[in-house]
Amino acid sequence: MKLKALTLAALLAMATTASAEVKIALDSKPDLETSGSYNWAYAFGNALKEAGMEVREMPRGSVGNEAEKFDQVSTGLLEVSLSDVRAVAQVDPFIYGVRLPYIFDNIDHMDRAMAAGDVYTRVNENLAKQDAILLALAPLGPASGVITTTKAVRSPADMSDLRMRALDDAQIAMYQAWGSSGTIVPWGEVPAGLQTGVIDGYLNSPFIPVMFGQTDFVKNFATADVIWPLRAVIVSKTWYDGLSDDDRAAVDAAVETADAATRAWLAEASENGLTALEEKGVTVQRLTDEERAVFREASLPVYNSDLMSAEDTALWKKLSDENR
Repeated sequence: MKLKALTLAALLAMATTASAEVKIALDSKPDLETSGSYNWAYAFGNALKEAGMEVREMPRGSVGNEAEKFDQVSTGLLEVSLSDVRAVAQVDPFIYGVRLPYIFDNIDHMDRAMAAGDVYTRVNENLAKQDAILLALAPLGPASGVITTTKAVRSPADMSDLRMRALDDAQIAMYQAWGSSGTIVPWGEVPAGLQTGVIDGYLNSPFIPVMFGQTDFVKNFATADVIWPLRAVIVSKTWYDGLSDDDRAAVDAAVETADAATRAWLAEASENGLTALEEKGVTVQRLTDEERAVFREASLPVYNSDLMSAEDTALWKKLSDENR
């Protein structure tokens, strides 16, 4: 009992000591050229510094994996984390709507739909039970394309003999709808999987193979524009609620600054990402609207998966349709 009390006291002391410092757990290398999420974190941190707050960036992996980061946010030991959207979805699956294939034409479309549906308020009502808040969704980069090691892809039919890395069961269902197959592989194991043939590719933003040094074995990128890769910016509710009125206003303003900075970066990044791939020897298949429409049509069965309720899926489709 005494040990538990001492442990709790130590944790509280750590939280009190760190309360004057805002720690931001990064999800990628601190590279403003290739990482949209770092553009967000950098702009957010600088805005806080200008408001007189102390900020410290925590390198990717330095404070643990996704589950550990969420636990630290929930207990108030970590103020800000750029996390996988799944970290939020484990509390409220409704957020998975942002990962439905072809649900948004672009990030502006997503912003309009989320505002119209008051999505942040809805999600944060549930996250509050875990002492966390979703502050923003930061685009990791341009829309996800089909990344492969060998075979060039221009249609779902080209993927019939490929096994793709999947994020979750819904993505496996999408690959199956395309006539391919998928298997869930942790990100840290993806390079080995690609090099050994365990997987033949994955979906992600064009900057990712460059950022993670995969262009020696990744050889093709098809601009299918399936989903917008996003990071969930989650913060400690204990920390946020404990801020002074001025500091809380500074944090809210910093979110707006970071959102604007990331979207400005994204406007140029779509073509820059493809160029960066080509400079590294990766062949880019620039799909036509007609070719992309084939992928969109083939993806429709994912909307009927059990990742979300039919009611929630219908609401996301309604928000998308009404805010184009």
